[in-house]
Amino acid sequence: MYINFVDSDSDVTLEWCKKYNFNMISMPYSIDGKEVFPYVDFKKFEYKKYYDLLRGGVLPNTSALNKDTYIKYFEPVLAAGNDVFYIHFSRKMSATFTSMDQAIDELLKKYPERKFLLVNTKAITALSYLICDECARRLKDGMSHEDVKKWVDEEALHFTIYFFADDLKFFKHTGRVSGLAATMGTVIGIRPIIYMNDEGSMVSISKAVGRQKAIDALINYVETLGDHLNDYKVVVGHTDSESIAKEIVQKLKNKFGSNLNIETVIVNPTAGAHCGPNGVGIAFHAIHR
Repeated sequence: MYINFVDSDSDVTLEWCKKYNFNMISMPYSIDGKEVFPYVDFKKFEYKKYYDLLRGGVLPNTSALNKDTYIKYFEPVLAAGNDVFYIHFSRKMSATFTSMDQAIDELLKKYPERKFLLVNTKAITALSYLICDECARRLKDGMSHEDVKKWVDEEALHFTIYFFADDLKFFKHTGRVSGLAATMGTVIGIRPIIYMNDEGSMVSISKAVGRQKAIDALINYVETLGDHLNDYKVVVGHTDSESIAKEIVQKLKNKFGSNLNIETVIVNPTAGAHCGPNGVGIAFHAIHR
């Protein structure tokens, strides 16, 4: 039997995990040298307090899990005679997966009859959430774990996200986005439009001057690339920018119909450390990324 895992960088909550029978792997961040593990050190993400800290000048750091932490997650499953099914955020986004690979190699030597089925969403935050949610619903409907992995391997690049950040200092601090002139701040009102490419990296693809034009650019990407939008969820993710998220939801419904299935999620604190507050993005099924 497979035991399901997902990670906190995919914007899932403990309630989501309980609903779909998944275990949460917590991806840490640190503030003033104190490491915090989401949904371990707290059960509910008080996102307004967190993003207000960032507005006040706090610049969090993130770090990879070590090998022993992965072993603590996975070994009890293997020792009980079960296998591991893990839907995870993009391998390109973190060195944590080097530690995971080391842990798996060590565990398979100890439990050679056991299996790891790893599913790379090539995504993070709201996009990874969208793919994880599609997987979870398929599992609940009776699809096998092997077929779910095959589905993701074939379909992941038909799910995309486009988003913008309000303050580039966070990306400058963490260096997670390629093609981004992080020194160009909000002083001149330029907001890069960022997406996840086919390799699962964040790339700046265009620029918009001002928040409203940035919102319009996101909507335009959905209109240009959207594919079978009514057959899948559209996920709007934000870093404590509820008014912008609501505006985007309304614009999407005005353009694509009131029956469009839209869910709004809060970007997790670890990923939010990279983009900062007041950011927003749209994840959707697309012709291509």
